[in-house]
Amino acid sequence: MNYLLILLAVSLAVSGLGWIYFIYFFSIGYGFGISALAVTMAVLFRDVLTVPTALLCVVMFVFGCRLGLYLLTREKRSPEYKKILYGPDAAKKKPLFVVITVWIFCALLYVGQVSPVAFYLANKAQGAPVSDILPWCGAALMALGVVLESVADAQKKAAKKINKHRFVDTGVYKLVRCPNYLGELVIWTGAFIVCFGACCTVWQWIVAAIGYLGIVYVMFSGARRLEIRQNGAYGADPEYQAYIKKTPILLPFVPIYSVEKHKWLQA
Repeated sequence: MNYLLILLAVSLAVSGLGWIYFIYFFSIGYGFGISALAVTMAVLFRDVLTVPTALLCVVMFVFGCRLGLYLLTREKRSPEYKKILYGPDAAKKKPLFVVITVWIFCALLYVGQVSPVAFYLANKAQGAPVSDILPWCGAALMALGVVLESVADAQKKAAKKINKHRFVDTGVYKLVRCPNYLGELVIWTGAFIVCFGACCTVWQWIVAAIGYLGIVYVMFSGARRLEIRQNGAYGADPEYQAYIKKTPILLPFVPIYSVEKHKWLQA
């Protein structure tokens, strides 16, 4: 149990970047927070690290650093993103209670997301008969997600250089309209399946499930916000209308083409 408190303390410290600017709780505080948690797990459980569990930590670290640096770079270079980041709603001062609540919620969520790997290592350290196969599967799936997310960001950047006023429907954007969010879902699905070979207790399953379902909700919520912005920007474009009618918003081959009306996804 002590290791969870240490992970929470690290998560609170790094996600605390949000005290500088509120949105950092969800952006660079998230990315660098995951990286910090990956390093912390590797250090805490260094005596029981194996090649696949080390890979899990490495992939998490790479994911977090890539995301954090990407967001920092986009903040500096993209005028459009600055309008979103520093718009009136985002820049509006939040009540202290709200800031503290969001900070704690984010820190807990990030620990929940990485918890399957932590539980696997902790249970292995106590001699539990954990699976040697599932960490390999989880690491492979997480790596696939990082690649997908990275490719999606790169393809969007390249497309916007050609025509910054047009929506992106090339490359992986032919598969789903939010392939970067899909990549993140793949990443955390890879982490979650480790639980199935970690000899988890009931409370460990609950923590891991809350973390996984929490990030799934966040990704669908993000897809909804993006859909609303894109509908406002491109809604009158016949090509855009044709694109959104045939391309799922987040899950490939699953005919969910819109989540805009689902206000329960507002976060």
